[in-house]
Amino acid sequence: MTTIDTSAPVERAGKREWIGLAVLALPTLLLALDMSVLHLAVPHLAADLKPSSTQLLWITDIYGFMVAGFLITMGTLGDRIGRRKLLMIGAVAFAAASALAAFSTSAEMLIATRTVLGIAGATLMPSTLGLISNMFKDPRQRGVAISVWMSCFMGGMALGPAIGGVLLEAFWWGAVFLLGVPVMVLLLATAPILLPEHRNPDAGRLDLASVGLSLGAILPVIYGLKELAKDGVSTESLGAVVLGLVVGVTFARRQLRLDDPLLDLRLFRNKRFSSALGIFSVGGFAMGGIFLFVAQYLQLVEGLSALEAGLWMVPPAVAMIAGTMYGPALSRTFGAGWVIGGGMAFSAVGLLLMTQVGAAGGLGLMIVGMIIANVGMGPGASLTTDIVIGSAPPEKAGSAAAVSETSAEFGIALGIATLGSLGTAIYRSDLTVPAGTPGELATAAQDSLPGATVAAAELPADVAGPLIEAAREAFMTGLTTVASISAAALLVFAVVGVTLFRRFQPAAHAPEQATADLTDAEPEPVAA
Repeated sequence: MTTIDTSAPVERAGKREWIGLAVLALPTLLLALDMSVLHLAVPHLAADLKPSSTQLLWITDIYGFMVAGFLITMGTLGDRIGRRKLLMIGAVAFAAASALAAFSTSAEMLIATRTVLGIAGATLMPSTLGLISNMFKDPRQRGVAISVWMSCFMGGMALGPAIGGVLLEAFWWGAVFLLGVPVMVLLLATAPILLPEHRNPDAGRLDLASVGLSLGAILPVIYGLKELAKDGVSTESLGAVVLGLVVGVTFARRQLRLDDPLLDLRLFRNKRFSSALGIFSVGGFAMGGIFLFVAQYLQLVEGLSALEAGLWMVPPAVAMIAGTMYGPALSRTFGAGWVIGGGMAFSAVGLLLMTQVGAAGGLGLMIVGMIIANVGMGPGASLTTDIVIGSAPPEKAGSAAAVSETSAEFGIALGIATLGSLGTAIYRSDLTVPAGTPGELATAAQDSLPGATVAAAELPADVAGPLIEAAREAFMTGLTTVASISAAALLVFAVVGVTLFRRFQPAAHAPEQATADLTDAEPEPVAA
């Protein structure tokens, strides 16, 4: 007769790991800031570098394109060569590119440095999230750590305009890029001490053909969706999306044939993994579309400066951070399904509240609606990310993190394109240009609310006033329609979230005592 100890004690993180989490949180916050902080600097750098309209679009968009395009590659590369090593390589590249971007002397130079920043940024996101899964082996601690990580990412995107506005008040436009230098220097100094190295010992070589196919699939789709949002349906935008989808099919077929694929599609056979990704994408779709309209509402309807608009977005950003941080605690009480689904339903209430905002005097109601929507989305974002990471084997954590972030990018891009195009179409159909508006200015006004604002500046007051009033009314019709559709999508997927996860209690939220009970239990005798 022999005894087998069936207890499975879970290694808990200590002080070193929690300090390491703070180190990982900084580049995550910085990466998110870089996605939105540049928007306020555009007028300043445009006056200095004098880019063409096409160059200006590439300056603002190329960073996000590169991050989205290289996430899958970098997540898998980190699994192969080591996540800490890739993080440090990316930190060096990010710091150098940040300094060069800050002191760019031409539009071409800034586009090139922003390209490098995006590629370097793509190394940071999956590496930080993959390392968290290695550092926090106790599932409950991992849930809290991922909530901290997600809070930094989501909060950074929302706070970017406010931080950019403060910097631009005191310094020149390049200061928004220099934020990256001290953060990356700190990361390089502390990473070898505080962060463990982890890689997949059985990983094969990196398939360069798959890297090319992944870029050929992701970049055209993201580009096409952005063009749909800006200019409506066109042959170019639809062609880009179709091209990306065709290349994506080729990419998927190649992955299924390879022994060591760039992206292991078998991960999607896990129902929890694929369901959590879908819900995460829908959240990005709904909120991405509405953020586009709220930013314009604050400046073009309420007449706020860019800095004032950024500061008004701080309370919703704080609400999102708070909601994200409370995700694990709420799920322990109510279960993951009810928190994910209930949070989406709560967000829908906030969006429906926004449909009651008119073209005048609705700033307070708009901000309250945004706060409610953000509070509701926060817990689900952290929980679905935790489910995705927890559903993948440890050696695939980098790949899983990359897939999670890529799905969010696609959700946001699709929301901006689809809902943005719909809102623009409603604006154009609803706007009645006052008589006496010259044809060229009338065409500009019918294109968009910014166009109407520019046109009104060139018109006499008796025509400009009615034009601006009509344009704002038409814009608000588009905004409320988009908010209603987003709310409906969230309500539908709230039911889906509850249905799929109501009986699923992520290990990350199991009571701590369960592990202690297992550890302290007497081993039962088992016959030899």
